[in-house]
Amino acid sequence: MFDPVLLATFLAVAETHSFTLAASRLGISQPTVSQHIRKLEEAAKRQLVARDTRDVRLTDNGDAMAGFARTILAAHSSAEAYFSGSAMRGRLRFGAADDLAITQLPRILRHFRQLYPQINLELTVNQSTPLYRRLKSGQLDLIFIKQLSDSDEGSLVRRDDLVWVGQERTTIEPGAHVPLIVYQAPSISRQSAIDALEASGRTWRITCNTREVNGMLAAVRAGLGIAVFPQSLIPDDLVIVGERFALPQLGHVDFRLLSNPLAAAEPIEALTSAIMGRPLSRPVR
Repeated sequence: MFDPVLLATFLAVAETHSFTLAASRLGISQPTVSQHIRKLEEAAKRQLVARDTRDVRLTDNGDAMAGFARTILAAHSSAEAYFSGSAMRGRLRFGAADDLAITQLPRILRHFRQLYPQINLELTVNQSTPLYRRLKSGQLDLIFIKQLSDSDEGSLVRRDDLVWVGQERTTIEPGAHVPLIVYQAPSISRQSAIDALEASGRTWRITCNTREVNGMLAAVRAGLGIAVFPQSLIPDDLVIVGERFALPQLGHVDFRLLSNPLAAAEPIEALTSAIMGRPLSRPVR
């Protein structure tokens, strides 16, 4: 029997690749995170996490445990909701950045609707900045967006590197303008690209403006230029091209959950826990 608390800590480490960020996400100390991982490894009789001074990664056994952990925690949450007599009702207006919506989020939302069928979940997909504005104006209850890593607002789900992405065959002639495929302003990735290029003295031109991630991917695949993506969201058919073209570093981006303090707390807590891969901190009634 694997303790769900240990499994939740393990998943936080697996998703953040950091004991420090996992501790921040879960609201516990870093030594406690280390203790939980050690206890889980003892229970599994396998090494699950390999780490050195610079890197935290899962072993092959760790990858296997991550899959089991998600299944176990989902079943644990379902059982807890069933036997606590949960009949959560209401409306939850949820907004997600469009590129985050192509991750595991649809699976999470599908499971959430199965677990809480009486919650009317309304999904809005848009860019991060418009979603943030709608949250602040009271039009949304919870949003899952990208923010620059200097923000500490809301709950950190994961921190990721911003990278330059293109086709394997993409070329930029020496001295030529960097061809950019960008979201329409305002956009974190667009501004990060332009700021980094101008700070490094590189010239650029926008070859494609798009409102959504599928347009971005179509333009990159068509060879119209290069784009900026969070590293974890790069499709398999595209590659990182920053080093090839001596492009400047772009820094980090945070995936964060932000909520409306005036909205009903229980549906927000339930979906937040589902997205962050952890059990609810208290029974939902």
